Amino acid sequence: MRKLVYYVAVTLDGRIAGPGGEYDFFPFGDEEQAAAYSSWMNARYPETVPTFARAAHGLADAPNQRFDTVLMGRGSYLPGLEAGFTSPYAHLRQYVVSRTLAADIDPAVTVVADDPLALVRALKREEGQDIWLCGGGVLAGELLPEIDELIIKSYPVVAGAGVPAFDGVFAPTAFSVTDRRTFDNGVAVTWFTRR
Repeated sequence: MRKLVYYVAVTLDGRIAGPGGEYDFFPFGDEEQAAAYSSWMNARYPETVPTFARAAHGLADAPNQRFDTVLMGRGSYLPGLEAGFTSPYAHLRQYVVSRTLAADIDPAVTVVADDPLALVRALKREEGQDIWLCGGGVLAGELLPEIDELIIKSYPVVAGAGVPAFDGVFAPTAFSVTDRRTFDNGVAVTWFTRR
């Protein structure tokens, strides 16, 4: 069965974006450190690089390693949309959970207005690679019962306020660490599986 994997960058205080959705404050280190980190992560998860940026990273023809489907909330979709990219991950099946976006925003993007849990359960029953939950703290909170794995990229910065990684009801859910890797730029990547 396919897994739902929340692959996301977070601050030390658990924020995935600032109060206005900003994410440009995440520190990458100097140029050499940033290149080493990005190269390692992109080689492992090339499909998580937006389609418009893949060629610049040498990933234009890179096959999907882990995911064939991406699921995102409206807030995660908006930065690409505002930059003119209605299909930010054209190399993946794309689902956006939103009650306000038009259903016909792009033929390659399926807008889901309600019941993301039912969507995920249906997607998990299909054949294929795993499903990447790329963001939306509210969406992650709603989908917590179906999240099988977490890949958390922890950046050495405190936001103080902003979008939490999980925003929902109090529901303690245990995960086990399966791997961890640190990088010279201070980023620590930790892999977790549901207990």
